[in-house]
Amino acid sequence: MELAAQLRRIGNDIVAAHLIVADDGITLVDAGLPGHYRDLMNELKAIGRPITDIKGIVLTHGDSDHIGFAERLRSELNIPVYIGAEDADRAKGAKPPATPKDPRRLGPTIRFFAYAISKGALRIPPLREVLPVHDGDVLPLPGSPRIVAMPGHSPGSVAVYFPAVRAVFVGDELTTRHVLTGVEGPQPAPFTDDQAGSSSSIEKLAGLDVDWIIPGHGAPWRGDAPSLIAAYRAAEI
Repeated sequence: MELAAQLRRIGNDIVAAHLIVADDGITLVDAGLPGHYRDLMNELKAIGRPITDIKGIVLTHGDSDHIGFAERLRSELNIPVYIGAEDADRAKGAKPPATPKDPRRLGPTIRFFAYAISKGALRIPPLREVLPVHDGDVLPLPGSPRIVAMPGHSPGSVAVYFPAVRAVFVGDELTTRHVLTGVEGPQPAPFTDDQAGSSSSIEKLAGLDVDWIIPGHGAPWRGDAPSLIAAYRAAEI
């Protein structure tokens, strides 16, 4: 689905991954769940681009619902996978720590887990190889993504900023639709390792010149960073 010129989405408000489409190739941000591979192929067909145009995958963090089909692309097509250094082991299968119990409502929770299972969440292949990235790195990929370290949801969570597209991808550092309650709007995300750290990291968005702030779960935010931060702070109260 097209969001803007060069910016496309696969998945939905429950789980999503995104493509930056440029003349010199495609950068994939996150890899959803294994079943999103078919959605990826359908999206590539719709825009008339071969899968070999994908030059790299940048993961916002190493949780299972973001690494989905990344190992398939890496092992079959030798597409490099980049991730915050502190999340490399998580992407390779290390078990994340237990997180505080999040609020939930029965209907949204059932829909989240049912959708995830339908997309292959019970069998997600871990990454065998990753390329670690750090704050400030500009990657040699279409769109020249810049890494912004945002520890909190996980130690190695990063935002992926594409200045030319005026978009930043924030993974699970925040959500615009809580998968366990169905509440919409910018707010803290569930399953977060360190919520205080996550809340602090949100301020790193303030200096980015963007029209799009895009989480891994929920609708993309169309607007500037200060307005999103204000909405997020209101939800924290």
